[in-house]
Amino acid sequence: MTPTTTPLQRALRQAPDRTLAAQARPEQEFFCFKVGELRFGVPSENVTEVLRAGLLTPLPRTPSFIMGVTGHRGQVLPVVDLLRFLSKGEARIGPRTRIFVGVSGNYVSGVVADTVLGLRRVPVSEILPPPLGGDAAAEHLLGVVHGGTPHDGLNLLNFSKLLQTARQRAVVR
Repeated sequence: MTPTTTPLQRALRQAPDRTLAAQARPEQEFFCFKVGELRFGVPSENVTEVLRAGLLTPLPRTPSFIMGVTGHRGQVLPVVDLLRFLSKGEARIGPRTRIFVGVSGNYVSGVVADTVLGLRRVPVSEILPPPLGGDAAAEHLLGVVHGGTPHDGLNLLNFSKLLQTARQRAVVR
């Protein structure tokens, strides 16, 4: 009698080794931006465009990390304060502030960015795992990239997970 294998076991057997996958895709492109003193990167496939921050309409009874909504291409776009969401402070809207439109599946949201740093190709081999510890922000990181100076490092966001968690927190209220 042969033991039965589950679909998960078959998929794991067929999945490529992580090192082989890294060799197949040696670089990944990230949209990089700065909020406060923190530098972030989001996989470029999750960003559709960058807008000037205009007037936001605040919504009653929403979590504090939702700064409000704005109209964009005929749709209402919720705008997220990433610093508040990650418990790292509070973003401020100024004349140079930008909002990038991020997507993941059916979820679309605007995210406040003080400065857009542009696109950056990061070798997969340079992406380190997120730091261990009690920091709630670490659960939303794909990893970190250290630069030549402390100001060159990047926190790489798992944008899909971030949007899903933000939506869950907003709907529970």
